[in-house]
Amino acid sequence: MADFVLSPENFSFFGEGLSRPECIVARPDGTLWVSDNRGSATRLAPGGSHTLIGTLGGKPNGMTLAPDGTLLLANIALRKFYRLFPDGRHEVFLDSVDGVPVGAANFVGRDNLGRYWLSVSSRLENHLEALDRDVSDGYVILIDQQGPRIVVDGLLFTNEVRVDAAGRYLYMAETRAGRVSRAPINDDGSVGPKEVFGPDPIQQGALIDGICFDSAGNLWVTEITRNQLYMIAPDGRCHLVFEDQDGTILDHPSSLTFAGADLRTVYVGGLNMTRLAVFRSPIPGLPLAHWNES
Repeated sequence: MADFVLSPENFSFFGEGLSRPECIVARPDGTLWVSDNRGSATRLAPGGSHTLIGTLGGKPNGMTLAPDGTLLLANIALRKFYRLFPDGRHEVFLDSVDGVPVGAANFVGRDNLGRYWLSVSSRLENHLEALDRDVSDGYVILIDQQGPRIVVDGLLFTNEVRVDAAGRYLYMAETRAGRVSRAPINDDGSVGPKEVFGPDPIQQGALIDGICFDSAGNLWVTEITRNQLYMIAPDGRCHLVFEDQDGTILDHPSSLTFAGADLRTVYVGGLNMTRLAVFRSPIPGLPLAHWNES
């Protein structure tokens, strides 16, 4: 799909009045959950009606659906991971590992084996300093039957993390480095040495944020300095799908998710956006772990 590109005419919009919609979780029934710093998250019904849920505040960001229908979400400002109930109640899901506070909590993902992969951008008290200079203190936590433990360390501002369809590799967005890294996952959940996947960096000065797989194994990447969308093929070849330097459609795009009955409708959220940008993909997305759960 190296020839697939988007133009402004390919986009529409969904939702209004959102605040910092950094992460999007789609349900098969058309419902979208969107992180929203006015509360905890906003539920968008297929018809477009909004319901603001929760009272966390701070900066809710990466999240996933648990099997019980609750949302597990990171809050980078509050430096904890939370469980959000549909009625808006919340409780701490994880705030420390190995007896130490987690730091700048960024993202929660769930794989097909029921394991959770949590990213922490930095241990610095002011995590934004890790965007201005190389601070290799980002890391990834695995939660499985053995409990939470750090499986990857030494990353440059860890952002979204994803497991591929075969469950062989963990892919990690390193925002400060402007690149994607990956590492093999062993049978016991431990992770082997990491390597760069695709260009290093994806472009000079890039700050990448969100990553998401389609069903053909392409990894889609959002870049926030030039409002770009990239696609990295399974062999590491990369091409630019869309760029919006004026920020009229995408403004600091931070994540994308495949949705719709055919998983070809793509929603893009962004740090400075108040609505979601929408386009159609020629390739369906890779169904996430919750997709076939009631």
